[in-house]
Amino acid sequence: MKLKDIVKEITYELVQGSLDTEVTDVENDSRKVTAGNLFFCITGAKSDGHQYASEVVDKGASVLVVEKEVEVPAAVTVIRVENTRYAMAMLSAAFYGHPSDQLIVIGITGTKGKTTTTYMIHSMLEAAGHKTGLIGTIESIIGDEVIPSPNTTPESIVMQRRLKKMVDAGLDSVVMEVSSQGLMLDRVAGVSFDYGIFTNLSEDHIGPNEHKDFAEYLGWKSKLFTLCKKGIFNIDDPYFEDILKGHTCEVMTYGEKDGADIQAKNLNLYEKDGHLGITYQLDGMVQADVLVGMPGGFSVHNSLAAIAVAKDMGVPMEKILEILKTIRVKGRVELIPISNEFTLLIDYAHNAMSLDSILNTLRAYHPKRLISLFGCGGNRSKVRRYEMGEVSGKLADFTIITSDNPRDEEPQAIMDDIKIGMAKTDGRFVEIADRKEAIRYAIMNAEQGDVIVLAGKGHEDYQEIKGKKYHMDERELIREILEEEDVSKICGYNNRYFA
Repeated sequence: MKLKDIVKEITYELVQGSLDTEVTDVENDSRKVTAGNLFFCITGAKSDGHQYASEVVDKGASVLVVEKEVEVPAAVTVIRVENTRYAMAMLSAAFYGHPSDQLIVIGITGTKGKTTTTYMIHSMLEAAGHKTGLIGTIESIIGDEVIPSPNTTPESIVMQRRLKKMVDAGLDSVVMEVSSQGLMLDRVAGVSFDYGIFTNLSEDHIGPNEHKDFAEYLGWKSKLFTLCKKGIFNIDDPYFEDILKGHTCEVMTYGEKDGADIQAKNLNLYEKDGHLGITYQLDGMVQADVLVGMPGGFSVHNSLAAIAVAKDMGVPMEKILEILKTIRVKGRVELIPISNEFTLLIDYAHNAMSLDSILNTLRAYHPKRLISLFGCGGNRSKVRRYEMGEVSGKLADFTIITSDNPRDEEPQAIMDDIKIGMAKTDGRFVEIADRKEAIRYAIMNAEQGDVIVLAGKGHEDYQEIKGKKYHMDERELIREILEEEDVSKICGYNNRYFA
């Protein structure tokens, strides 16, 4: 493809070379450059792509897109732009043929609920016959291909390549998580969003490497609603009006408040044979009795957002209701049904705010005992350890302190920090550094009516120790424990998960 056919939608200066230069591919990783590539010199937090200009030219790059001056041979085409990240997104979209224009694109932003809502929508659309891709925190799904995700929202080149791959695979739609970082760093520039969903907003991702303050965080979240055709908003969230400011999309609302286009009424907690969920009556644009097979009020809002999109896309209500009854999302209040008499859940709660949220959610089901199992990551803030220890001590009836990605620290030192927070409470606890043994202890000592949450790892399938990642999936650990133990000693054992 000629460079002149790629740069039509951006403002640029041709520093040297020719717009008739042939481009074989686009790249921003100097290690992957091959002959004829267009290379974006990105100024990042840790490195500056302009430093690799000579290296990528030696590898055969034919075009450089820059913000600063570079010295390269005259035969190499150089175009200068104001922002190479934005240019990378727009030029990548053009190079791959604007694939989002050929898909129904659903973007979800918010502090919490993005992952669960994404999977709900994906399942509903697939059940109705839509061939639907997914891009999110856990993975990207393209037909039968599953790609683990290092970022919630991938870099724009990766984004456009995956969208192109979806089009080539015959998919007609895609649902994706859209992070504030993804919006701020132009990772979704050049993506045509048909739907944008706002889940909720609370203070998070604020710091030197993310957003300078809450106002900036909110501002970037609201950006999605200048990019989409239809916005679907949680009317119950206190920042609803702030997110709505400056929007250019058609507006649909969901929530428990009167006036919501899609409203949940008469909420009731649901519990049966170790399963926890919630029921409600759906009112407004759609009427139905709904059972969500995941616990907590946040499951109501996630399901409402999913219903709004699915109904707008013509998914039959009976399919929507069936998906909500059986929905499982890896590492998000994920039920591991090994007993009819106690509840075992895996959740990604890995800081004080999220641990507080999940424990309060589960406390509402009035368990005989609420048991919290968690650890904290090494090479991270000690304050998080104190806070999580204090939260668990206050809200759980019993805490099992264990290991979670100790990295370069000793697990015992991390557990000692957690105990400092625990000491501010009257909470009972035990410490077991080996996570498998900690889970074994929880299962083998469970009693009828207990709710046990394994917090912190969620969807992660590794343990990071001394600079290396070792495979470790809590689901596999549970399976191994069941194979190793006399299951007749497990309270109410009825293994529906591994059968």
